Amino acid sequence: MSGPSRGRRRLLAAGAVGAAALWMARPANRGAPHDAYFRSMQAALRQAGIAAPTLVLDRERLRANIRAAAGHVNGKMALRLVVKSLPCPALLEEAAALAGTSRQMLFSLPQLEAMAKGGRDILLGKPLPAAAALAFYRRFSDAAFRLERQLQWLADTPERLAQYRELARGQDLHLRVNFEIDVGLHRGGVADIATLRRMLDMVAEEPRLRWAGLMGYDAHVAKIPDVPGLRERALRHARASYAGFAAAARAHPAGRAEAGPCFNAAGSPTYRFYHGDGPENEVAVGSAMVKPSDFDLPALDDLLPACFIATPVLKALPRFELPYGAEWLGGMVRGWDANARRAYFIYGGNWLADPASPPGLDSSGLYGHSSNQQLLVGSGKQALAVDDMVFFRPRQSEAVLQQFGDIAVYEHGRIVDSWPALPAAG
Repeated sequence: MSGPSRGRRRLLAAGAVGAAALWMARPANRGAPHDAYFRSMQAALRQAGIAAPTLVLDRERLRANIRAAAGHVNGKMALRLVVKSLPCPALLEEAAALAGTSRQMLFSLPQLEAMAKGGRDILLGKPLPAAAALAFYRRFSDAAFRLERQLQWLADTPERLAQYRELARGQDLHLRVNFEIDVGLHRGGVADIATLRRMLDMVAEEPRLRWAGLMGYDAHVAKIPDVPGLRERALRHARASYAGFAAAARAHPAGRAEAGPCFNAAGSPTYRFYHGDGPENEVAVGSAMVKPSDFDLPALDDLLPACFIATPVLKALPRFELPYGAEWLGGMVRGWDANARRAYFIYGGNWLADPASPPGLDSSGLYGHSSNQQLLVGSGKQALAVDDMVFFRPRQSEAVLQQFGDIAVYEHGRIVDSWPALPAAG
């Protein structure tokens, strides 16, 4: 055999091997029908006559998650509920009753106006402009809620504290003020002991202000890359920083005047790192109780997702096609990826959420997103028909739980209640 012939045969053989390897590298078919859990939820929604995008809350899972959070605290610290992450009065009442707490953390003027009542103990979780605080006082009318005892404003800088001081003087008010401290997140707040003392001096010099405690958020501890030892060092730094701020505050005359300061720490990603062995005497928890996907963290492995978005299939097409002029590309995609053979257009879409059931559904990067009729592609093994439900798992609970009107409460295979959500607010 001549040299050129042998060369051509080698090229053909190499090409065949390459083509086979490429074919073997195609995405595997990930499709499957709803499992028993989601079949039951779908049946419950049908029985309840729900046929629009709806936020569904699994009450049994919710209760289990609340008990787990309260069990970790177990009297060693107090538990403060984060309202922006559980933005529903009935949901908050359920959590408060099971966890045995009246403490709430709020993040907006509308939330404050809605929740400042009864026996609640409220801490602002971010520093609101003094103008927002003024608007609150002008509209507030619930005499049963003792503002001077039950409400802590949050100050992050001497300048903010000065604004609250002028508000108190101008409106003849007495304000309790908690100080936001930076324990490593670097999102603002008091960054050094000198600034803390300066702010405490301002409180000591103004009889209308009262120092209430510290708030140090440490979400970075759970979110930074898991380089060996890095998270542990970040946690040690956060706790040492908090201890330093707390000691300096308690040594100051304005700090000694407060018999029981609120030393708030943590959040859903990190509350399991606290055991009541430091100055921190309460942890804030919210999202962990419904566990959206951003909270799939090792420390929360025992908690179960408790909230889902359910939406009907409007169109179940026999194949996925790209619009006119690009049909050829759609054919290539279908041939390459078994998970893009069928097309399903759903009611609504483009939420801060990801398809959860049936398995193997995904959006198409080629087709784009829609908030009206989102396209999802799948292999067909999902066995979806028009009017079947697709379930999404929210990535976060704040804001998302407020996008769908009343929350459908799912329990023991039925929709048992409808809980209004708080108005959306920043």
